[in-house]
Amino acid sequence: MNKSELKSFLDFKVEQYNTLHFIETDPIQIPHQFSKKEDIEIAGFLTATIAWGNRKSILKNADRLMELLERSPYDFVINHSPADLEKLENFVHRTFQGIDLQYFIKALKNIYLNYGGIEKIFSTHAEERSLQPAIHHFKQIFFKLPHARRTEKHVSDPQKNSAAKRINMYLRWMVRKDLSGVDFGIWDSLQSQQLSCPLDVHSGNVARKLKLLKRKANDAKALKELDNSLRKMDPIDPVKYDFALFGIGANEKL
Repeated sequence: MNKSELKSFLDFKVEQYNTLHFIETDPIQIPHQFSKKEDIEIAGFLTATIAWGNRKSILKNADRLMELLERSPYDFVINHSPADLEKLENFVHRTFQGIDLQYFIKALKNIYLNYGGIEKIFSTHAEERSLQPAIHHFKQIFFKLPHARRTEKHVSDPQKNSAAKRINMYLRWMVRKDLSGVDFGIWDSLQSQQLSCPLDVHSGNVARKLKLLKRKANDAKALKELDNSLRKMDPIDPVKYDFALFGIGANEKL
């Protein structure tokens, strides 16, 4: 395919997969349970944090997590007691355990009370065409409180050459204005052109087959290369192609 044919092909795949049906099997269904901005933010962040591994397991554990937060994530974060945190100690999703969840709740409270919320951190440190530096600053602020060193691995850092797949997915959810109703687009201080495509094994493999990506490792350098390729096709909403790459990788053979 030439560049024009590739763009037409991927635009068609975006239309095919960027629909409400996408929500039915995707972790984004968890924050879709809520209508309050802060509830969506927190439910989305915690769900994205554990969004690796078997999808059924992700959905099951994310829903259990919301149950532990009494179906009111923001209220739980702001008003939790030590006894409330004790109820979280047995939560497990792969390597994300109760000790990690307990710290995440305390860190989120600190962010909302002292930093103006999650959106404010990202908008303060965003660059014109990238949120990757903002992810680095978010991680620094997130771990301001005393914490177990092991918990740090659950928030990625692009400055350590991570593709930060789960945070970039979360940012897509929060920032991208989606006429199809999948992504929320509730962060008005940021724009879709600043987003990066969530890069993992599946989307990376599809991107390489389509010659959008040459680098073999799925790291921050590969993410930058993929961003550049997608921005050439749509500089305003490049991350929409995540739906195409994911959909092809999950459902089709190239």
